[in-house]
Amino acid sequence: MNLTLKVWRQKNSKAAGNLETYQIKDISPEMSFLEMMDVLNEDLLLKGIDPVAFDHDCREGICGMCSLYINGRAHGPERGTTTCQLHMRKFSDGDTITIEPWRAGPFPVLKDLCTDRSALDRIQQAGGYISVNTGGVPDANEIPIPKTIADKAFDAATCIQCGACVAACKNGSAMLFTSAKVSQLAMLPQGQVERKTRVENMVAQMDKEGFGACTNIGSCAAECPVGISLENIAMLNREYIGASFTSENV
Repeated sequence: MNLTLKVWRQKNSKAAGNLETYQIKDISPEMSFLEMMDVLNEDLLLKGIDPVAFDHDCREGICGMCSLYINGRAHGPERGTTTCQLHMRKFSDGDTITIEPWRAGPFPVLKDLCTDRSALDRIQQAGGYISVNTGGVPDANEIPIPKTIADKAFDAATCIQCGACVAACKNGSAMLFTSAKVSQLAMLPQGQVERKTRVENMVAQMDKEGFGACTNIGSCAAECPVGISLENIAMLNREYIGASFTSENV
């Protein structure tokens, strides 16, 4: 395939950015999107042009690093797929593909397509953990957890912290990410000790980072590559209201 790429180029967080147009030829439909980006960078290097900076690591849909906004959609046109799992067969010969970084105030652009998503780390650090001693590894049936609850906790735990929910949200909200971290531990026995302080602290940090409010549009869940459900946001709201009644921070 021969393609036209419009790629966001930005020297650093303080510089003004713009879309640059590149022509790329002989792209195999079996290539992943990131492999296509590698080919582009090889061509740019041969021409003496600074290669396009973009985040990547595992290239297996696990780490959440591949944060690209492709033709107006987080991670591209295929649902339930990270950018590294997106293949060029989803595009056609002669297509024009626009590639941008995540667009959100708390995600400043570092260079080109790389953004600083450490705001999500700080939300996690505010309470998305268990600090109490839970002892050694228990026997399989020592702490009985109903399968339905275990399945829901596992589904919430699959969040890879890529930030696609924030990028897809018109308000730049991090509610889907935060709710997944809160719900995961709120449903398990090990997470009960810090249940109230956890949701208070994580929501407070989320607001402090400057993320927008949730208006239940659902674009976050629609673009989430691992299928985190909006039910988690409902659970976060219940957890937060319940904690506020007995809060020690009031």
